[in-house]
Amino acid sequence: MKHDEVKELAGRYGKFVQWSDEDKCFIGRCPDLFSGGVHGNEEAAVYAELCQTVEEWVQSMLNDGADLPEAKKYSGKFVVRLDPVIHRRLAAKAKLAGESLNAFCAKVLDKAAIL
Repeated sequence: MKHDEVKELAGRYGKFVQWSDEDKCFIGRCPDLFSGGVHGNEEAAVYAELCQTVEEWVQSMLNDGADLPEAKKYSGKFVVRLDPVIHRRLAAKAKLAGESLNAFCAKVLDKAAIL
């Protein structure tokens, strides 16, 4: 398979880089393909290495005749069940911010999800 095709297949998998206080470095992971990761002191370099590792992983699986795991697709919707008191607090904060509860929660979750 051509490199561009491998790169396109590898691009379907979510890749995440985050700082690890425990390891004192950035850790890059691709949980849909493998449980380990790559690490280093520079976030951009870790991401580049992670992308290369994912491409190599995909190429290796293809060479071995293994089926690639299906890249997960997300609808952008999920249900969260929480204590009514927390629901009330979130609704109040959203109202004070002049936002819908959905928009407020999406913004809060987006900040929390920055890896």
